[in-house]
Amino acid sequence: MEFPSDLMYTKDHEWVRIQGNTAVVGVTAFAARELGDVVYVEIETEGDTLEKHDVFGTVEAVKTVSDLFLPISGTIKEVNEALQDQPELVNSQPYGKGWMIKMDVGSDPDISDLMTAEEYTKLIGM
Repeated sequence: MEFPSDLMYTKDHEWVRIQGNTAVVGVTAFAARELGDVVYVEIETEGDTLEKHDVFGTVEAVKTVSDLFLPISGTIKEVNEALQDQPELVNSQPYGKGWMIKMDVGSDPDISDLMTAEEYTKLIGM
């Protein structure tokens, strides 16, 4: 199972890639595996400004429905529309085409409680 070193991770199994004032957010390969086959992703917060740890959507798998938690504060500016027709991208390409949202996080986002790939790997016991 891979955890790219250029990403930061949360204890809730989301990942974030910060590029300037923009952050891309998705769920980790570990979370995707634990969820099972993802059948639906619901994100209705586009345009909303939310705080770190707020719920920004849900993911529905064959076995469960799970909330998605925002890793950092900001404004959601784009939702991955490909997930409407292909929610399985969350399982097959969690760090690529399976991303969930892009958000404006400003010039100095609070990343103090995010983890490196190494720290996340230890958290999940791998």
